[in-house]
Amino acid sequence: MTAIPKAAHAFIAGAVVGAVVCAAPAVTAPDVGWTAVVLLAGLYAACEMPARFRPGHSAPVGAGSFFPVLLAAAFLLPAPAAALVPVPGALLGPAGRPSPGARRAWHAAQLALSTWAAAQAYRLSGGERSLTAPDFPHVLVPALAGALAFWLVLGALDGGIRTTAEHLPPRRAGRALLPASPAPYCVHGLAGLMMAVLWRSSYGAVSALVVLLPMYVSSWMFAQYHRERAAHQATIRALVQAVDIKDRYTRGHSERVGRASVLIARELRMADERLELLRFAGILHDVGKLGVPTRILRKEGPLTPDERRVIELHPEYGHEMVRGIGFLGEARSAILHHHERLDGSGYPYGLAGDLIPEFARVVAVADAFDAMTSTRSYRRARPVAAALEELERCAGTQFDPRMVTALARALEREGWETAVTSDEASPADPAAPADSASPEDPEGPAGPAVPAVRAREETPGAPRRVRTG
Repeated sequence: MTAIPKAAHAFIAGAVVGAVVCAAPAVTAPDVGWTAVVLLAGLYAACEMPARFRPGHSAPVGAGSFFPVLLAAAFLLPAPAAALVPVPGALLGPAGRPSPGARRAWHAAQLALSTWAAAQAYRLSGGERSLTAPDFPHVLVPALAGALAFWLVLGALDGGIRTTAEHLPPRRAGRALLPASPAPYCVHGLAGLMMAVLWRSSYGAVSALVVLLPMYVSSWMFAQYHRERAAHQATIRALVQAVDIKDRYTRGHSERVGRASVLIARELRMADERLELLRFAGILHDVGKLGVPTRILRKEGPLTPDERRVIELHPEYGHEMVRGIGFLGEARSAILHHHERLDGSGYPYGLAGDLIPEFARVVAVADAFDAMTSTRSYRRARPVAAALEELERCAGTQFDPRMVTALARALEREGWETAVTSDEASPADPAAPADSASPEDPEGPAGPAVPAVRAREETPGAPRRVRTG
């Protein structure tokens, strides 16, 4: 269990101090409306508390589903008083480990600052008088301004804590500080405006609870989605761990192929819903190795023709294993076809060109790239630049040039951390040659050009075991 880094603790302390400074004027300010503060704070805490008693959840299950309560507070109360509303719910709600106290303090400070910012933006946009005699659609302008301020501050603070907690490099840190899409927060703002209007209406505060019914339904759906997603992730993890245990020479390879596949897909501007499926495709591309005898996977020295034919069955084995897992969708085609080649000389079906599914063409490039840039017990890694040169050399015959170009562009922007698999060989170890990794052996697709020094003739997916000098 990893402790929260000191930089993240300092960031949390700064957020807490900022929240206290923003909320402090409420203590001495006249006409704060403490009744509304207590009711809204109690309502928000009541909405968030059930998540604490749901087993297996370290963060609020309904996180985001009850933001309309906080935005209603921002529209109804002065900014310092509005900042107090999320505090009880955040402090009493669920928290992950390690340091649950620090996490609760962070959650409270983050929401307090975001609510304070929303209230300030709402009033600066002329919203203070809009609730007494709502004039639609003009009343929407200050409400949306408040929602956008809430979104910006919440996203920036979230990016800040991620940057300090995960020690992100400057390039990634800048992107982490950019919040996600504002669209959901605009919807929360409209729901919060409905609550505030009903609260101030002749029907009274109780009528505002009507707005929470769809919010609670959305919370339940949110929880269901995340439970289902957690089950999917557990299924993937179990399969990958089984492959890593069986083939120790490529341990960690699957996760990296998934990551490289997503880099390519983002560069190609694939739809967001396809990114997760493509990551699954990369992670599970070699799951069919579970059907290959361990003695063949770990064999030292050349494979016999019969053993090579068995190795070449692993995409079909993998496809059979996952064909009943509905959530994988088109990821299953990548598992089956990631060893097809653009010129039609690959396997299992010898597909060529655009007949090879797009996911399979992405995973083929990611697979070869990681194999070449990973140090293994039987050879050293190639530098990233050399691996890209080799991919470009084989583009058009073995690999889709679009995928190779996309990977090169993504790596120029994102960088890549090379890896050492289990049974590591030190890069300085002269017994671990650097020449033998190539697209012909990504664990490697057999290619038309044979490297100058090869330990043995291999087929795609058959890891090389013999060190060469």
